[in-house]
Amino acid sequence: MGWWRVDADTLATSRFVLSPLTEATAGLMRLRWDSAEIPPDREWLRAHRPAYRARLAADPVTAALVEAALRPHWIADFVAPPPETVERPFEAEIAAVRNVSPEAARRHLADGLNGELPAVLDRDDLGERMAGLLTWIWHTCVEPDWPRRRRIMEADVLARTRLLSLGGWEAALERLRGGMRWLGGGRLQINAYDYPPRDISGAQLLFVPNTLGRGWASWQEPDPARYALTYRCSGILAESGRVVPGALGRLLGQGRARVLVELEQPKSTSQLVAITGMGLGSVGGHLRVLLEAGLVGRRRAGRSVLYARSGAGEAVVRAAAGAL
Repeated sequence: MGWWRVDADTLATSRFVLSPLTEATAGLMRLRWDSAEIPPDREWLRAHRPAYRARLAADPVTAALVEAALRPHWIADFVAPPPETVERPFEAEIAAVRNVSPEAARRHLADGLNGELPAVLDRDDLGERMAGLLTWIWHTCVEPDWPRRRRIMEADVLARTRLLSLGGWEAALERLRGGMRWLGGGRLQINAYDYPPRDISGAQLLFVPNTLGRGWASWQEPDPARYALTYRCSGILAESGRVVPGALGRLLGQGRARVLVELEQPKSTSQLVAITGMGLGSVGGHLRVLLEAGLVGRRRAGRSVLYARSGAGEAVVRAAAGAL
């Protein structure tokens, strides 16, 4: 298995970071493999893969670059650099891909191809081509929906930060990525593959959520050494942003209806705030009315209070959906 040795100082200074470039890279992976794990993935692919395929058909060099840079269980280092320790605009992040040296880009590709770089990729514009494709994916496939996706990521980070405060790293990292878990003794298993261990003590360690891909590990060394573990938001949050039936919105009001629709699975007030973009006072007011009407219930989970639709709430949502 692959694992990293992490000292106490590295853990103490680690952080969750949102990254527009990571979301675009996750979108590229989804388009590259044409795989859909949940219904929103299928809808996203139906909307964007035809244009993606047409773009690569018109640019055979970039098509060959994608095939070489994204291999099963491997991605070329320059395609997915770790983000900075604070969120930055996409235009600032993509510069790291665009400005990679030609020698480094060719070397990264060859690493995944047993040292055999295809002649079509023995060129100096690989970083520029990859940056161009990722920029197209960002503007066409991700940016229009970025505010909603960003709220989902914020909700995931809120939930995991709370788990960290209650149960430590073992609880916070549980089910973060397939094959990943806290082994104790300063050891963090990052996947189930037979890779040699890495000592990242003293490096910056980042956890980066996304809503489109399964996740990957990336790093940059040195100055400073920075390691990132990208993961997909939890299923409950990743499927958020559901459509509010018009009849339900007219009956309850759009804000209250949105809260009720999002409570198909239990969520805390802070998660609802992050997902919906409403203020804490607004969400709290909607929950109070829904509780009084018997449409939602609540229960305590540790230090959190979770809300979910009651039987009556489920019936109201189903009836409104059936009226569409």
